[in-house]
Amino acid sequence: MEIHVAVLPAPSPHLRADQLSAFARRLGEDVTPALEEVTGIRWVFHVEELTRLSTDDPRRPSDFLDAASLRMVEGPYDAVVVVTDVALVSQRQRVVPGLASSVGRVLVLSTRKFRLAPRGEPSLSLEAEAVRWNAATLLLHLLGHALGLDHRSEGAGTIMAPFSIDPARRSLPAFSSRSRKRLERLAADFPQREDLDEGTLSELAFHLSSAVRHPGKVLAPVWRSRAPLLPLYLPRLTTAAVAPAFILVFTAEIWDAGFHMADRDVWLFALLSVIASTVYLSMAQNLFLPHKEKRFHTEHLAVVNVAILLIVLFTVVGLFFMLVLLMLAIQVFIFPPDLVREWPSLELGSALITVVDQVRIAALISTIGVLTGALAGGLESRDVFRHLALFQDEP
Repeated sequence: MEIHVAVLPAPSPHLRADQLSAFARRLGEDVTPALEEVTGIRWVFHVEELTRLSTDDPRRPSDFLDAASLRMVEGPYDAVVVVTDVALVSQRQRVVPGLASSVGRVLVLSTRKFRLAPRGEPSLSLEAEAVRWNAATLLLHLLGHALGLDHRSEGAGTIMAPFSIDPARRSLPAFSSRSRKRLERLAADFPQREDLDEGTLSELAFHLSSAVRHPGKVLAPVWRSRAPLLPLYLPRLTTAAVAPAFILVFTAEIWDAGFHMADRDVWLFALLSVIASTVYLSMAQNLFLPHKEKRFHTEHLAVVNVAILLIVLFTVVGLFFMLVLLMLAIQVFIFPPDLVREWPSLELGSALITVVDQVRIAALISTIGVLTGALAGGLESRDVFRHLALFQDEP
């Protein structure tokens, strides 16, 4: 059994390409013995052709996701490591030395923080021992995350303890006994299944079978990203959904329609709108990986695509229920209680608007708001969404 990892150097315009390529090659050589010892599997690191960045602006790890996923299926490879010298930014806008997507098996490592020197002193070179061993330690740490390890119950000085830069580091920390036991089981499942691209039905079947084989890996990103709360981080989507809802809630026609519609019809309309919005956002934003023509489907990218679809679904569901609660709050606390009965266009007679009626009307308004948000607003950008959904917030 072998695990093949692609290493993609991504230098800034101000760094010599051969320097970063040599650094990336040495990284693979430094971590290979430790990985083979604890997993019992042969690891092969392939330094691929570099991708020159156009600027030295800070990057999110998701900015490299398209190139990494495409290279993954072209190889095919079991994981991809991107090595760059530009600053890497986390979800909380903090500059970090590296981040991993355990479900996507894409790791991004930045040398910027490793090369920082005290004020008044020149930056360290890529050949410096401190840069070499801190970067190798972080790469091994991120590969541990990709294999399924975490920070829990890890003692200081071990690989999977929360990472920190140590200027005096000159060797790799060891895996804890707990991590070693888990790696024996996890590493055997790491090499991926591959499937030739033979059409849409074959691709769909492969995605479904991959999701069934790895339900935990599919659901973990949904839980970690807090998908129902993602609308709070996507103002374009939320604004495009809330704006028409604010208008409709004060419109007599929507109250008339919501009051006289059957409960089943309203909730069926809501279900169809959520599904349609999910499919539209996923397709229109081109969220699935990779985007270009491919020879193979790889199992973990199939898992990533199913996870992305579920995250979009729960994001839309979260937006729908946020709108429902907002519309109910307006009806209960803001809307004049007798105003509806005075609208001449409504023929309520002696009927009273109950809580059930208010919920039905709120659901109808929210359904229209969700559709409007998906069609008119969309996501901020697919890279921002992937960043929130797939990558961890710290090394």
